[in-house]
Amino acid sequence: MNWDTVEGNWKKFTGTVKEQWGKLTDDDIARINGNREQLEGMIQERYGVAKDKAKEQVDSWMSRH
Repeated sequence: MNWDTVEGNWKKFTGTVKEQWGKLTDDDIARINGNREQLEGMIQERYGVAKDKAKEQVDSWMSRH
């Protein structure tokens, strides 16, 4: 799956995003609105991880869906 699929179907993926990253609020998810950079940034902010770790987490999540 590529990110365009996620972005185009963001509402469908919000549940799995919340399961994966429970510290993200509904407002965070609405603000992200399918933008991968925004998602990675929010993961960095909420979980205190480096940019490369956030990217790895998103890549891993995408490979499972």
